[in-house]
Amino acid sequence: MKIIDLKTRCVAIPLNAQLRHNTGVHPGYFLRTILELVTDEGIIGLGEVGGGDQRGALQKLKPRIIGLDPFHLETIKLKVLRSIYYMSNARLYAAIEMACLDIQGKVLGRPLSDLLGGRVRDEVPFIAYLFWRYDRPGGGHDETAEDLADFCEELHETLGVNAMKLKAGVMPPAEEARVLELCRERLGDDFGLRIDPNGVWSVPTAVKIGKRLESLGLEYFEDPSWGLNGNAEVRKQIRIPIATNMYPARFDDLAPAIKMEAVDIVLTDIHYWEGPKGVKDLVAVCNTFNLGVAMHSGAEFGIELAAMIHTASTIPTMTFAGDAHYHYLTDDIIEGGLMKYENGAIKVPTGPGLGVALDEDKMKFYEKYYEQKGDYYARFHQDPYRPDWYPTVGGI
Repeated sequence: MKIIDLKTRCVAIPLNAQLRHNTGVHPGYFLRTILELVTDEGIIGLGEVGGGDQRGALQKLKPRIIGLDPFHLETIKLKVLRSIYYMSNARLYAAIEMACLDIQGKVLGRPLSDLLGGRVRDEVPFIAYLFWRYDRPGGGHDETAEDLADFCEELHETLGVNAMKLKAGVMPPAEEARVLELCRERLGDDFGLRIDPNGVWSVPTAVKIGKRLESLGLEYFEDPSWGLNGNAEVRKQIRIPIATNMYPARFDDLAPAIKMEAVDIVLTDIHYWEGPKGVKDLVAVCNTFNLGVAMHSGAEFGIELAAMIHTASTIPTMTFAGDAHYHYLTDDIIEGGLMKYENGAIKVPTGPGLGVALDEDKMKFYEKYYEQKGDYYARFHQDPYRPDWYPTVGGI
């Protein structure tokens, strides 16, 4: 079997709100580049990648993989990733590996999870991922801790989720700490709490807020301060596990992070860690050094979410509920529409490969929507309600 073509399409799907973060705002939609790998036997594998319109970047890699066997992932990795080792190439390689594994599963008639060792759970739980919102359903913006606690309660009731994470670094730190305090008060001691300022807080601020939150029994404090040094210093001074999806976010930085004792839990990501198989490599290292593993979300659509669920289902030590932006999407590009939450979890697809297929009508519709809206990464660091605002990193 040989790869004979690589096709790329860019789509955008509306959200039910604008989502604020410490470096800007998601302006009411997410966008993804969809990859289709075609074999000489007519089998098509699906992949997905974020980070803006990646069609041009993927097409530049096309000559490197045409004629290769989709089962020969080590050769593909050498030609796509190892020859020019940049973070962006890790992201692109992951989409290609995803598509190759989809092909392999379709050839063998087995779900992708079987190619990674077999699932140890039939469903994967997810969290209530809380962002401070502009233009939320029903109108208005999130302005107080009560607004976010109300939203958390709503997601607990409608999706059945039993853990939350606040995307912090937007409001004053004390107000963001109050969100978790309210959620603990309203949802009880068994509800999982997490907070993630994405490294924007200074070490003194992160330590101050961490000490305030210690009594709540957080599952983890994610990227409380900037860099390996920042996280390591905060970790020394508080009694909450430190998690990361930023430092390290690639294999090159994993050894320094472990030596510096900067992290307790690493959030896996298919695109940062070189595809589903790369995630399994990461987990092996984490198991060796007794680090926890959780799952990071990158604003994915159904193709990548399926790959994440397959991968997570095969990791016995992934005991944390996964991150997902998915409940903000108003639709999906896969047949059947949005995957369904059942008691806070999404079932592992059972069909061959990824177990999902593109809905061509929706692909065409959301390709046109992308053409209307454009690549928002030019506006990613802007705030529509504060035109003179700009992101700052390093301390509050």
